[in-house]
Amino acid sequence: MGQAISRPEGETERLVAVRSIMSFKNAEMPELKVLSQLGQGVFGVARAAINIVDEDWLHIAEQSGMQLSECPRDLSICNRVVAKQDVVVIPDLTEHPHFRFMPYVKEGPELRSYAGAPIELEPGLVVGAFCLVDTVPRNFSRIEIDNLRHFALLAAALLRLQKANFTMSLAERELRDAAMTDPLTGFYNRKALEAIVDGQLGAALRANEAFGVLYLDLDGFKTINDTFGHPAGDRVLTAAAGRIRKAIRKEDIVVRMGGDEFAIFIPRPRSPDVMSGMADRLLAAFRNPFDLDGQEVDARLSIGGALAPQAGADRATLLSSVDEALYQAKKSGRDRFVSRAL
Repeated sequence: MGQAISRPEGETERLVAVRSIMSFKNAEMPELKVLSQLGQGVFGVARAAINIVDEDWLHIAEQSGMQLSECPRDLSICNRVVAKQDVVVIPDLTEHPHFRFMPYVKEGPELRSYAGAPIELEPGLVVGAFCLVDTVPRNFSRIEIDNLRHFALLAAALLRLQKANFTMSLAERELRDAAMTDPLTGFYNRKALEAIVDGQLGAALRANEAFGVLYLDLDGFKTINDTFGHPAGDRVLTAAAGRIRKAIRKEDIVVRMGGDEFAIFIPRPRSPDVMSGMADRLLAAFRNPFDLDGQEVDARLSIGGALAPQAGADRATLLSSVDEALYQAKKSGRDRFVSRAL
């Protein structure tokens, strides 16, 4: 049996505020843990918790003492705090017309009293409640209710701090990604080799799994630049990036190594067939000419491949091996795939 409580005014804006902090719901927040522990001790109750009320669900940001599970919003007492936007105190849940029928009152854990104060992320935007529950009936004095409000204010301040830190980390990540991104193709640039590729390679080898790399070079690209100019060459590279994206897996990492050369790093290929199959798709895609204002131009691929740890257990050795394979592909007539240790 749910609560007969209407949703508060400004619910859309409130939910936006809720979602802004739900992004880091699973992040460790030791300060909130300490706050819930302090609340449980100060008030001498079975449980203190910081709860966030989403559209249809009550989420537990932190709790101390009795461990309860998250539940549907309409079954939670904290929903009443959000709707009222004020402190809610229920001295004896067994005497309440709505909550006395709830399973957490009638059955285990047999809750008997509740007190909750609204957590305002911003003025007028109540995202949840700092709540106290006990297994015995309990009256709260005016001083205790004032203190409960203070705990809710501290919880709100900590959530705002967490939100600010999370936003800053996203901004830093965006700046880092921008610094590692090639603006023409949208692929990573060489700065990603140390920042991303080395970590993926190391993780695969520590898990005794393979790590592959394909090295791509566009045959005839210099002729396109010399004949049609660099803007036309840029258009071909942009179109080439689209063809590469269609041939790879979601988890693969593409780095524009420079000019018309690309490296595709392939974490944990199930078998060498994954790499050879990808190479075949790429070769087939680039056998179709590129269109430059109605004129068709060819820019096919030569591809070298290598697999760690057989062809090298570090990036430098692996790239050296794949570069040799690429050289052999070009020497053997281009428009082909040559592999090392596959």
